Amino acid sequence: MKLRSLLRRTAAVLLILCLLLPATGCGGRSAPDGDAPVVGDLTYESTVPLSYADQFAIYRYEGGYSLIDMVNSDRMLVVPEGATVPEGLDGDIVVVQQPLDHIYLAATSAMALFESIDALDAISFVGSNHWYTDSAAQALADGTFVYAGKYNAPDYELLLGGGCQLAIESTMILHNPEVKEKMVELGIKTVVERSSYENHPLGRTEWVKVYGALLGREAEAEAAFTAEADKIAALEGLDPTGKTAAFFYISSGGNAVTYKTNGYVPAMIRIAGGEYIFADLGLEDDSKLSTVNMSMEQFYDAAREADVLIYNCSIASQLYTLEDLLDLSPVLEDFKAVQSGDVWCTTESMFQQTDKMGTIIQEMNAIFSGAAGGDALQYLFKLQ
Repeated sequence: MKLRSLLRRTAAVLLILCLLLPATGCGGRSAPDGDAPVVGDLTYESTVPLSYADQFAIYRYEGGYSLIDMVNSDRMLVVPEGATVPEGLDGDIVVVQQPLDHIYLAATSAMALFESIDALDAISFVGSNHWYTDSAAQALADGTFVYAGKYNAPDYELLLGGGCQLAIESTMILHNPEVKEKMVELGIKTVVERSSYENHPLGRTEWVKVYGALLGREAEAEAAFTAEADKIAALEGLDPTGKTAAFFYISSGGNAVTYKTNGYVPAMIRIAGGEYIFADLGLEDDSKLSTVNMSMEQFYDAAREADVLIYNCSIASQLYTLEDLLDLSPVLEDFKAVQSGDVWCTTESMFQQTDKMGTIIQEMNAIFSGAAGGDALQYLFKLQ
């Protein structure tokens, strides 16, 4: 009898707890995995799986709602077309109602991701006059895109008058926080994407899932990401090539600008089967800067014996020949790669091609393995 009485009391307590605490999984608003945030009166369904990215999360809720949560940045609630904005939202959530067709894209690295899911029609305003993807350049030329000023000097009047629904900024805006504050003050919804903080190169490509969720193109985003991830998977298990590589450009002051050892460009080299020539460069620097300035003397001492040189023309002026390179710094003539003719250059578009990280890594592998030839590569070419 005592046991039966105890069980009845326990059941009654559990029932009361379920009634008082609906967000714990007994009903109503729920987060079964323990991590999904409670969003107004919405009911959590699932979390979008991520393979490489760690700077965002996407949570799905009943009714087609999605919460995009960017680490140490903004949260966006995507509201389906025709649906109502839920009650009880946290004040910091940026509510975005579909459909979206008047975006101001100031984050240049995101353009290729929009293009990869056939979503350029969602963009009306851009923050650059220089695009290396053909579709974006054409859209700017024919007036489909309107230049609305750089990230740090937007044309507020143009954006307001043009009905801008959302401004997507890169972390460059953090150097001018007053600009974002002004945008928000004027009623222009503004978020800061953090793809540049991804350590794995495919993490940057995986940001396509953010724009897929934002625009209702999740299937297209998954397909675009998988296509690049499959190219990386094809390299797994291959033996290292044993080739050392330096990736750099020469600044206007004559210094060599290269990448920290733990950055995403050295990661691309390693995934491609190469070995980054700098074993521990910049590891003591806790800043978010990914590049390191070196005197030419320092660069000479550390990189002269690199098997392969890759010159970064996506940042510096375009080179075409070894003579162009030696005009910038004649001492490079002593470098092993220059003497063997294993010097390569990126195209100007490479860093705008965040949708092609797997392809670029494949091309690096072709260089390191000796399989690259002629005009077979899209984003890297040999200096003659």
